[in-house]
Amino acid sequence: MSGLRIGITIGLQHEHETLWNNGIKQNAVFLAEALRHCPQVASAVLVNTTAVPVSAALPWDRSRWPTVAYDDVREQLDVVIELGGQLDAARTDDLKRRGGRLVSYCCGFEYIHAAEAVLFDKPMWGEHLFVNPRYDDIWIIPQVAGNSRSFFEVLRRIPGRVVPFVWSPVFVEERSRALPAEGVYRPHEGPYRLTVMEPNIDIVKCCLYPALIAELAYRERPDDIALLQVTNALQIAQRNADFIALMNQLDIVRAHKAVFLGRYETPAFLSERTDVVVSHQMENPLNYFYLEACWQGYPLVHNASLCPDLGYYYEANDAHAGARRVVEAIDTQAGDAEACDRYRRRQREAIDRYLPGNAGVVSTYGALLDELTRRPIR
Repeated sequence: MSGLRIGITIGLQHEHETLWNNGIKQNAVFLAEALRHCPQVASAVLVNTTAVPVSAALPWDRSRWPTVAYDDVREQLDVVIELGGQLDAARTDDLKRRGGRLVSYCCGFEYIHAAEAVLFDKPMWGEHLFVNPRYDDIWIIPQVAGNSRSFFEVLRRIPGRVVPFVWSPVFVEERSRALPAEGVYRPHEGPYRLTVMEPNIDIVKCCLYPALIAELAYRERPDDIALLQVTNALQIAQRNADFIALMNQLDIVRAHKAVFLGRYETPAFLSERTDVVVSHQMENPLNYFYLEACWQGYPLVHNASLCPDLGYYYEANDAHAGARRVVEAIDTQAGDAEACDRYRRRQREAIDRYLPGNAGVVSTYGALLDELTRRPIR
């Protein structure tokens, strides 16, 4: 079979691991689907770099998303894209001896993780950090390039390049199939339920600004807002005195119209409890959550500068502008099925630019592969 044989790394932690539990494996799936559309690609498979066995116990369709142990196919790979599992020095040397190329695909804001590890005693590597000096290329998705590109380039000793972000609705649709209306937003009668689903593990995606936006919207239109729901916040709402003190300044909290909850699966929480999603980010201006919410037609109020045409965009940290967009979302879609349908269609048309089969995505990755294979091996 002619054409490039590509392996995209994942790092399984147990043999029953799902594809749904983190964005890294989903990113690998989406990238593989995009690369399969490239005419110079013969195959693109997920390759596990850990000792966890790849077996029928994995809860996904391996005929659709081929997944194999790295060492079982290492001699068959022309290009390895390191995404969710790292190649050590010995595996790298073996790949290069056989004429293979190694790409580092960067989809995390690693500079921020590193800075937090150093400043806040959150150990990541200790003394066992291995930075591979033999990458043939570094591919960086746009939302992490601003804060981490130079971090990657200096440590890995090679220039990087920004590549298209790839996303598919396959997982959100799969998890939504059993939900009412397959998880698609339907118009709501009566006061609106606001939802915040930031992970609250660092300042990149934190609930504080969304809570302030909800507060301002509530002050303006208290009768139109039934509830503010903040997920991934139960622990800090119970134990963090500073968070408790801040939240107790808000009218929406004092009126007992705010709840702080634990962790929930996105599609179900949106379907069962949500009318407007309120979000905020710093240095991560595009992520799966925005696309999942918009694809399913939920009004999304956000400040993600790489996708201002999605949802209801406000700029930077302007909570007043965010509150105005919350009110606009309520006024635009309240009880109007046709308005909701139009909104969802617009969202899906805009999201097309990220889909694995998008012509621009495919042609760009095809050109990247052509350039990669023309270069001398490092």
